[in-house]
Amino acid sequence: MRKSYNFTLIEGAFFMSVAVELDHITKAFDKTFAVNDVSLTIEPGELFFLLGPSGCGKSTLLRVIAGFYRPDTGVLRFDGTEMNNVPPHQRNTGMVFQNYALWPHMTVEQNVDYGLKLRKLEKQDRQKKIDSVLDLVQMREYHDRPVNTLSGGQQQRIALARALVIEPSVLLLDEPLSNLDAALRQNLRNEIREIHSRTQITTIYVTHDQVEAISMATRMAIMKDGVFIQTGSPREIYQFPTDPFVASFVGETNFISGNIQEISNGMVTIETPVGLLHSECVYHNFTPGQEVTCSIRPETVQLNQDSSLNQFDATLSHITYLGRVEEYELMIADQYSIKTVLYNPKTELRNEGDTVNVSIPPQSIIPLPIENTN
Repeated sequence: MRKSYNFTLIEGAFFMSVAVELDHITKAFDKTFAVNDVSLTIEPGELFFLLGPSGCGKSTLLRVIAGFYRPDTGVLRFDGTEMNNVPPHQRNTGMVFQNYALWPHMTVEQNVDYGLKLRKLEKQDRQKKIDSVLDLVQMREYHDRPVNTLSGGQQQRIALARALVIEPSVLLLDEPLSNLDAALRQNLRNEIREIHSRTQITTIYVTHDQVEAISMATRMAIMKDGVFIQTGSPREIYQFPTDPFVASFVGETNFISGNIQEISNGMVTIETPVGLLHSECVYHNFTPGQEVTCSIRPETVQLNQDSSLNQFDATLSHITYLGRVEEYELMIADQYSIKTVLYNPKTELRNEGDTVNVSIPPQSIIPLPIENTN
């Protein structure tokens, strides 16, 4: 049995991280598979994200890990120990819910103390842990406030403190920031990342917000229809998506479809309605004539740059000024509308209706196989 504990001592709190292993986990409701035969190992101390659209199965999978649902098939293990039949309160997991789930009639301190009382700790020991964790989330001065008088961001900190105070081996976060405004989400993202850095608890974070996942995750899994489509670091998934769904879900992208014309020395040539595209970013086994779609990130599309490959004339159909960036929508061959961005635009250099030269570096064109839905 593998044991890979990671111990951290923070201001009197003692955290132990474990590996979480999903071995062919399936969970269905009636005849609908919410989670369909997924396997994955989350290493001790990772900040791991489950990212996907609503209904993809990510929250169901989190509840399987927490013990609220029992898997229909497969095995869940914490550091090699099977957890399928272990009740939630014996798994040493802490969970933060989307709606916080705080006791509205209690003070901040009473909410945080609740889990410690259930564990029958002495009052003196409980107080040390409460003070420590409230310091960690920067809420100690609010210890005697009724929790229903706090703002949404403050309540979220208390929900996090309540989960941390029991010193869990695994911390589970179910879309914890979705009810907050954009500025507060940014601040709390930074705080959660900092808390994780200090505690090194194995953390599994469910979200449909790609910015949260990309900016915070150690690794992430993209889910769709109950299965993992791709797993990797945020950089790997953004720069090297394995299929069109991942490319479009994680960040913005342009798609141009075509057929493989030639494969030679690590480069493919794709025949498309806008002309030939040449790609050096090839990590699928293609065959001549195969239908593909090319993913091209907007920031890689260049205007009026010298290039010997992948050059096209385009009409500038729409300009959107956003302050730090300016977005251009371009029409190529009267068929494809693609987007590019200009960072730090200082003056208005172009006008709608202008004809511009578009070039795309070969390393920025990612040909992806098209699923056969027949």
